[in-house]
Amino acid sequence: MSESSEAVAERFEELYGAAPDGVWAAPGRVNLIGEHTDYNDGFVMPFALPHTAVAALTRRDDGVLRLHSADVEGPVVELAVDALAPESDKRWTAYPAGVVWALREAGHAVTGADIHLASSVPAGAGLSSSAALEVVVALALNDLFGLGLRGWQLARLCQRAENVYVGAPVGIMDQTASACCEAGHALFLDTRDLSQRQIPFDLAAEGMRLLVVDTQVKHSHSEGEYGKRRAGCEKGASLLGVDALRDVPYDGLDAALERLGDEEEIRRLVRHVVTEDQRVERVVSLLESGDTRAIGPVLVEGHASLRDDFRVSCPELDLVVETAVSAGALGARMTGGGFGGSAIVLTEEADVPAVTKAVEEAFAAAGLTGPRVFGAVPSAGARRVR
Repeated sequence: MSESSEAVAERFEELYGAAPDGVWAAPGRVNLIGEHTDYNDGFVMPFALPHTAVAALTRRDDGVLRLHSADVEGPVVELAVDALAPESDKRWTAYPAGVVWALREAGHAVTGADIHLASSVPAGAGLSSSAALEVVVALALNDLFGLGLRGWQLARLCQRAENVYVGAPVGIMDQTASACCEAGHALFLDTRDLSQRQIPFDLAAEGMRLLVVDTQVKHSHSEGEYGKRRAGCEKGASLLGVDALRDVPYDGLDAALERLGDEEEIRRLVRHVVTEDQRVERVVSLLESGDTRAIGPVLVEGHASLRDDFRVSCPELDLVVETAVSAGALGARMTGGGFGGSAIVLTEEADVPAVTKAVEEAFAAAGLTGPRVFGAVPSAGARRVR
């Protein structure tokens, strides 16, 4: 599902005049359940996609960082590592450059690199294309400079790169999923202490499929709205006297909402986060007990909460969920930050054609651009491939 390592290595050699020191890959991700919980110290459950960002790199020791992408028009961009500064770059290069900056800020002697990138992770689809880009560069630099960092440590540094250098207030889930997921598993991650459990998730063996429906909708206001909701969650935690909304127990939710009084918007945000954490724990329990089909209704509950309480869905995402469930899917919900992007649909293998057709016809009837539908198979996390 990605450009071959050979093709990326060949293009690197064309650009820079010599073969790379190596080629690495890092995947995008789908979040099965646990949305907008990661920056509230809560639980998430992503798995890696077969779609990856691939990077060919050669180490440099002269303070020069050269960057090129097969996916962006333009020549090689040359930067000085000593001059890298937060929010100084609004181009795609901010993501790999931010990783170099974060590594150096953490005391790691990264002295430059030549980098060529190519990605098959759909951009703007809520599948963490930026995290894949960050993680693949971080892993390659970790290997080339012998830094000895583990996957979760690289994820933390990549999150810092995106938070501080790029200026996007993202949580830790996307980078951890890209760095740490295992094939055939979903990753149950506690975002407070970064403890992980790999939960077997082999739908094909049980006669099921998980579809990703990319609505191809990208709303320009999403970043500002994301920041508003994060600030609202922080306000809710402060009003309730807890470090993070993770600390509000599910069985104490009604009492917590009562204490928030007429803060209606904050009440909605708190209700979503607390119930979503509980949904993650329910899905883990169902998967571990072998009752995989029973997670379908939990996905639908999660979508309703994201739509009505957190208010990050949109008509296109709602149309996917409603149509898929009506056509016989076991469950569906939006995935990712919202305001567009993708939904996931859990369905019996035999029902894939009918569900796909129903969604495509619903979009056509609504006069919408046709969605991109593909199967999602839990895949390997970041790794060296050449």
